[in-house]
Amino acid sequence: MKDYFDLSGKYALVVGASSGLGTQFAKALANQGANVAIAARRTDRLNELKTEIEALGVKCLSVACDVSDEESVITCADTVKKEFGRVDILCNNAGIDIFNDLFSYSSEMWDKTFDTNIRGMFLMSREIGKIMKEQMYGRVINTASIGGRFASEGNIAYYASKGAVINFTRGLAADLAPYNVTVNSIAPGVFDTELTHDTLDTPFAKESLARVPLKRFGKEGELDGILIYFASDSSSYCTGQTIFVDGGSTMIL
Repeated sequence: MKDYFDLSGKYALVVGASSGLGTQFAKALANQGANVAIAARRTDRLNELKTEIEALGVKCLSVACDVSDEESVITCADTVKKEFGRVDILCNNAGIDIFNDLFSYSSEMWDKTFDTNIRGMFLMSREIGKIMKEQMYGRVINTASIGGRFASEGNIAYYASKGAVINFTRGLAADLAPYNVTVNSIAPGVFDTELTHDTLDTPFAKESLARVPLKRFGKEGELDGILIYFASDSSSYCTGQTIFVDGGSTMIL
């Protein structure tokens, strides 16, 4: 019986792998048999993750990369291509979130958010897209957010950038479709990760929880299924789509 979710022999690159969802994504791909390159600015965290992934019996490559720096992105793509020979799966997961009220939100804060959350995604997709075009195969998975559909006060650049990710996914899917490359995005709701854990008891978090039909936040591992679907050949006829994994939040009026 064919296992449509088997990634054995595939080569993946997870960007923003040093913490949170990126770390989870790298482990999930490795658990399905993929060899994984992990990229981020914090190389000390990457080295710890590399050890964990190699213990699963697959190859792992650690690469320092700042997605807001074009030369860093180009170097990262070249390094992965040189070491792995190909890239079958790209997870664009690097992102930042700067809270501030509108009238105190500086242009520097805005630019920093967009440079990481959307410009970096474009740069990495362009460079890895060249590799996928050459091999006539690829799976690109972008990390969006329910913040790409809904918004609140005090986080304007993040919401704007995540909205851009959703439409960037559509545009990139159209550009790469002729080369047998699919592009989809995952839009998580609020998940309990190391980056969010200390904020989940705040009034804002409690208000958010009240709008979740399943009455809880997401848990580690609950994005793995949709990630593996998009990364595998099971999703070969699915492209340009965004799946919200949010406990039902986005279905509520």
